[in-house]
Amino acid sequence: MNKTLKRLLTLLAAFLLVFTVGVTTAQAASPHFKPGGSPVCTVTVSGNTATTTCKATIAGLGNDDLLATVTVSGFAVYQCRNGGGNVAPGQNKVLIGPAVAPTLIDSSAIKNGNLTLNTNPAVLTAPSQVTAQQAGCPNNNWIGVNPVLTVTSISLVIEQPPGTQIFNCSKTDPNGLTGSVALTC
Repeated sequence: MNKTLKRLLTLLAAFLLVFTVGVTTAQAASPHFKPGGSPVCTVTVSGNTATTTCKATIAGLGNDDLLATVTVSGFAVYQCRNGGGNVAPGQNKVLIGPAVAPTLIDSSAIKNGNLTLNTNPAVLTAPSQVTAQQAGCPNNNWIGVNPVLTVTSISLVIEQPPGTQIFNCSKTDPNGLTGSVALTC
């Protein structure tokens, strides 16, 4: 083999090695939240409905679709109303939920491994009426009405690709979560 051909093959081999290592490095994902971009959810309660949406800013993502699932649970406390229209406080917390809201992000929305995530709303709704037993009313001549809803648990699971979990974030407070809620991952 002549010297020129040998040099050309050596250069070609070196180029292929560098190119292969570079491509592998570029495709490797190392997901993380950008500074100030950790998940924060907004909980808005109106009557017997609570709506929860979450936001986060993520970097280091791969080139696959992303699935973010918000799960919300809580309880409602009812007033007891009898046949004569008299109202008294109920005694029981009636568990409500979970409400689940998936958000699928197409890989084309991820730019250079970066994504600002805004989830679909998870809507938790308490029934407008429950039985006397559920509400903790004095007897079956009463009915549970006028629910006051409280969100107690929020979970955000982020997967990329869908089926491969990269983050599991949550916040729980038995006394209730309202307004802006920072999640722990």
